[in-house]
Amino acid sequence: MKTLLVPTDFSPLSINAIHYATDMAIEIGASLILLNAYQIPFTFTEVPVVDISVEEIHQLSLLKLHELKINVEHVTSGKIKIYTESRLGYVSEVIDEVSEKIEPFLIIMGTKGHSGFEGLFMGSNTIDTILKVKHPVLVVPPGVRYKKIGKIGFACDLKEVVETIPATQITKIVNVFGAELSVLNVNFNNKYDADTAEETLLLQTMLEKSKPTFEHIENVDVSEGIHFFAEKNCLDLLITIPKKHKLIQRLFNRSQSEEIIFQSHIPILCIHE
Repeated sequence: MKTLLVPTDFSPLSINAIHYATDMAIEIGASLILLNAYQIPFTFTEVPVVDISVEEIHQLSLLKLHELKINVEHVTSGKIKIYTESRLGYVSEVIDEVSEKIEPFLIIMGTKGHSGFEGLFMGSNTIDTILKVKHPVLVVPPGVRYKKIGKIGFACDLKEVVETIPATQITKIVNVFGAELSVLNVNFNNKYDADTAEETLLLQTMLEKSKPTFEHIENVDVSEGIHFFAEKNCLDLLITIPKKHKLIQRLFNRSQSEEIIFQSHIPILCIHE
C-alpha cells in the first residue's frame, strides 16, 4: 500500500497540508503517517536553561498527534489507515530517517510554518527537506484544497535528460493519478538547436508510457514563464527537480516583479535527479 508522510508543526498551514493529503489518500488508496519533529526549547541567559523537560515535550507532541488522528478518522469515517510518529530532532533529519524506513510515495508539506523566513514563500524547514531528503516532496500552498489531479506540468531545461531526469518516478506518479503530462521548457527568442531537439526526443522516449506533450514557452524569466503557463492551462500539479537548476528558490522568491508568481495556488512536487 502507498504511504503519504505528512510532517506537521500543528500550525494552520501544516494542518491544511494534512487535509490535502487526507483527500489524496482517499482517492489513491494510501495510508497516512502524521509526523511531528520536536526540539528542546532553551531560554538564553548567560547559561542556556531548558524551559521544559524532553519527556513533557514528547508527551505534548503525542497528545496533539492523537487529537489530529482522531479528527482525521472522524472526517474520513475510517476509510484510510492513519499512523502517528513523534521524534526528537531537526525536521529534515527526522523526515529523512522516517522516509528511509517507510519509503513513502510522497512527503506532503505545508508552506511557511512557525519557523518560516519572511522573504520566502516556503518555510525554511520545507526548503531544507526538499534539498536534503531524497524522496519526493509535495509542497501545498496556503489555502489550497485537494482536487483530482488531471493535469501535471514538468519543468525541464532539456539538458542531459538521460543522466538527470527520474523518468520512472515521474511516470509512476502520472500513472497513479491517471493524469496528462506536459513537459514545460522555457526559452527566449526560440533559441532551439540540434542538441535541444535531440534531448527532446530522448525525453519523449523515456516518458513514453506517460504520453507527454511538449510545451516550448517563450519568456525571458523561467519561473514567470512556467507559472503563467500553469495558471493559464489550469495545471493541478507542477513537477520540478530542485538541485538541477535551483528553480525551486526562483519559483518562490518574493520580489516586486514576481507578485503574480507569489500568488500561485499550484502545488509543486520536488523530485531529485
